[in-house]
Amino acid sequence: MTDDRWLRRYHPVEHAAARLVCLPHAGGGASFFHSLSQEISPAADVVVVQYPGRQDRLSEPPLYSVAELADKVTQALLPRLDLPIVLFGHSMGATVGYEVARRLEARGIAAHALVVSGRRAPSRLVKETTHLLDDDALLAKVGKLGGTDPQVLRDPELRSMVLPALRADYTAIGTYQPDNEGLLTTPIHAHTGTEDDHAPVDDVRAWAGHTTGGSSLETYPGGHFYLIQQTTALATWLRRLLAQV
Repeated sequence: MTDDRWLRRYHPVEHAAARLVCLPHAGGGASFFHSLSQEISPAADVVVVQYPGRQDRLSEPPLYSVAELADKVTQALLPRLDLPIVLFGHSMGATVGYEVARRLEARGIAAHALVVSGRRAPSRLVKETTHLLDDDALLAKVGKLGGTDPQVLRDPELRSMVLPALRADYTAIGTYQPDNEGLLTTPIHAHTGTEDDHAPVDDVRAWAGHTTGGSSLETYPGGHFYLIQQTTALATWLRRLLAQV
C-alpha cells in the first residue's frame, strides 16, 4: 500500500514503461513540478514528492534532516517500484534524491538514473548557514533565488505559513553531512543554470565522482531556477532519458 501523503500524480499514466520521481527544492511543494509533469506525460508516469509542512500537508510538522526526508521518501517509493524509476531532484531535492538512491542501492535496488539539478556535488558542498538567519533575512535570501512568488514574501499571513517549512528545509541543508566514501552504481546526470552562483558548473560537474555508473552534465541559460524558463528543454532531455529505459 502506498503512503499517499508523500506522493502526487498530476498526470497519471497507467501503462507507462518508466516512472519519473521529482523531488522539490527547499521550501518547495509538489505543485512546482506540475508543468514539467504535463510536458513529460505520457512518456512516463510522473510521481512528485510532497514534503510535510506545506501546501496540502501544511498542518503536519516539517522534517529537519535530509536523512529523515530520504528515509520517508524511500519508504513511500517502495510500493512504486513496479516500474524502472528515474529520480529527479532540484536543489535540496537533488541531495534528497541522492540519499534515496543510496538507500535503494542498500536494499539491492538501483534506480535507472539519478538526475540532479541546481546543486553542488556532495564532495563540493560549502557550509550553509541560511537557517541561522532571522525571518526577514531568510525570506530576503530566498526571494533573491527567484523561485518563490514575491507576493508570498510580502504578505504577512502567507509568510507565516511558509516560514516553518523553509526554516526546516534550510536546517536540513545546513546540517547535512554527506558520506562521500561509497560510490553509487546508479548513473548520475547533472543539470544547472550557467548563471547559478549557488551551483557553479564546476561544482555540479563533480557529481561524476559519486558514481561508477557513468555521468553527464547539461547546462542551460539562467540562474538557480533556470528550469522555470527552460521547462520544455529539460522535459525534452528527460523524455530522451526515459525512452532508454
